[in-house]
Amino acid sequence: MFLKNQSNLIEKQKAARDNLYFPSSNLKSVRTLHIREAFLQLYALPNIEDFETQSQKWYFWATHSQLVPIIKVAKTIKRHWDEVLNCESIQINNGLLEGADSVIQAAKRKARGYKKSHFKTMVCLLTGKLDLTRVDQSCLPT
Repeated sequence: MFLKNQSNLIEKQKAARDNLYFPSSNLKSVRTLHIREAFLQLYALPNIEDFETQSQKWYFWATHSQLVPIIKVAKTIKRHWDEVLNCESIQINNGLLEGADSVIQAAKRKARGYKKSHFKTMVCLLTGKLDLTRVDQSCLPT
């Protein structure tokens, strides 16, 4: 339940989490949870200026947390800072590409042992959103 986003918890999980959640404690797991939740809240900010300002504050907090995995993540984000800001400013994600990739991977599994041209044809048929109801039935093999 600590690995899930707060909005994805069911009522029973929320109650259990509230019983275990000690905001004033200095446990590493609780500090990690606070840093994680603060990072997720960055993406709810209304504009890029607030995002950049709050991200810099989050980075300082994360790098001074004395939690080695959190420091490593924060430094990785810092190395890709321009890309993170660009991604936030244009508000797009790669969900469409991931979906298309899964369809292509399925075609690749189906085309095992066939020629490369057949694989390309399968990808086109699966991703092309073709209306095959308009195909002349007389040209199909019987």
